[in-house]
Amino acid sequence: MGKKGKKEKKGRGAEKTAAKMEKKVSKRSRKEEEDLEALIAHFQTLDAKRTQIVETPCPPPSPRLNASLSVHPEKDELILFGGEYFNGQKTFLYNELYVYNIRKDAWTKVDIPSPPPRRCAHQAVVVPQGGGQLWVFGGEFASPSGEQFYHYKDLWVLHLATKSWEQVKSTGGPSGRSGHRMVAWKRQLILFGGFHESTRDYIYYNDVYAFNLDTFTWSKLSPSGTGPTPRSGCQMSVTPQGGIVIYGGYSKQRVKKDVDKGTRHSDMFLLKPEDGREDKWVWTRMNPSGVKPTPRSGFSVAMAPNHQTLFFGGVCDEEEEESLAGEFFNDLYFYDATRNRWFEGQLKGPKSEKKKRRRGRREEPEGGSKLACGGAGTQAPVEVVKEVVTEDGTVVTIKQVLSAPGSAGQPQSEDEDSLEEAGSPTPGPCPRSNAMLAVKHGVLYVYGGMFEAGDRQVTLSDLHCLDLHRMEAWKALVEMDPETQEWLEETDSEEDSEEVEGAEGGDEDEDEDSGEESGAED
Repeated sequence: MGKKGKKEKKGRGAEKTAAKMEKKVSKRSRKEEEDLEALIAHFQTLDAKRTQIVETPCPPPSPRLNASLSVHPEKDELILFGGEYFNGQKTFLYNELYVYNIRKDAWTKVDIPSPPPRRCAHQAVVVPQGGGQLWVFGGEFASPSGEQFYHYKDLWVLHLATKSWEQVKSTGGPSGRSGHRMVAWKRQLILFGGFHESTRDYIYYNDVYAFNLDTFTWSKLSPSGTGPTPRSGCQMSVTPQGGIVIYGGYSKQRVKKDVDKGTRHSDMFLLKPEDGREDKWVWTRMNPSGVKPTPRSGFSVAMAPNHQTLFFGGVCDEEEEESLAGEFFNDLYFYDATRNRWFEGQLKGPKSEKKKRRRGRREEPEGGSKLACGGAGTQAPVEVVKEVVTEDGTVVTIKQVLSAPGSAGQPQSEDEDSLEEAGSPTPGPCPRSNAMLAVKHGVLYVYGGMFEAGDRQVTLSDLHCLDLHRMEAWKALVEMDPETQEWLEETDSEEDSEEVEGAEGGDEDEDEDSGEESGAED
């Protein structure tokens, strides 16, 4: 009893500390957000000039990260909304809506009256009712100077059948935040975690909210058991058994004045209704088996066939006193909730390549790429290194880790092709963080994201797809040459930054930890 009392006291103490921190952050950020509200209102005034729906065939969208890519429930379409782009001096925030027609391989820009304000690092969830609805919550806006942030706490729904936006106002919902995660569970939206940042302070969340899609009301859940610590940018997915899995994520804490320490989480938890009751939930710690992803942040998640969760890319930042270097990934993992097991996704290689390999296995690869492979007969991954010289003379090195040929194809399969039958590795999306993923008809689509090359941030606009049933090779639908990426060096003058442009927000080029934050929290 005494131990239980101590635990309860400790829990109450942690709650009080969190409440104090939230109040402190809220007070300091209130004025910042008031300043930004005027800028957001200005953009909304521009958006209000739209009076009718205009659909325009267009080239692929411009480079961006931290957008949302969603699958239309009835049509062979992908829906891209929002996002951000940093060119070295300014960050541009978007509220554009693009539709990608999978069968026609064509993009359409859809201008709809009264859309949500510009944002990134929001969450978007599709539900099938009413011809399909896209629900959007929260996200982030930044000032042109990049020193002030506004975290939304608004909820919107895009009615796909009528192509109309609607803001749904309901009290008792989550506080403003970005980097949170949200899933559809039965007739509810379940939201977890995220973070809120002001100029000097920040706070991470581990709270859970439910939005009822029938009554349009929010409720805060209070699950029993020990759940995840506060974090953002985690994996959140619904299991076939009706539970919700939380894995990984990122958080940071202040270790001393102006010094923050980041944590890449690699723990997993299950949130499920207790005794089948939807008003009572419980947390359980999970210990999955199999080959788990290495600890990282900025990874992307989608639901794969057979109710498996697909995990792609991310970044592992190495913090040093004066610098922050990141290793970016383009590997695939699958989590099978039914078996509570991780699988590494590895490509078999296309069949045509297998025949070619048998005829002349000793052929050397052509082209300017430098290859460094594992020893003969091993299943080591292949690393492709490409060096691109940009217009200003900067050398951008792109490292791409390719799955070993001849490995298991689909994660659920126990069969393995021998190296003798394997094809040459097929390049796919380069390593990146904060990419957008979607799966339709068993095909994975990967769009955009970013990687860093020295002090440069390269924001991507390429689109790749992979048949998850065959697991043979990536196919490039939209390619991008990093040489064409605009990059402006920082200037001492801030005059240009104050100019308000159509989609301009603010930049996230803060201090040495900023690369980790932008790639981790969102």
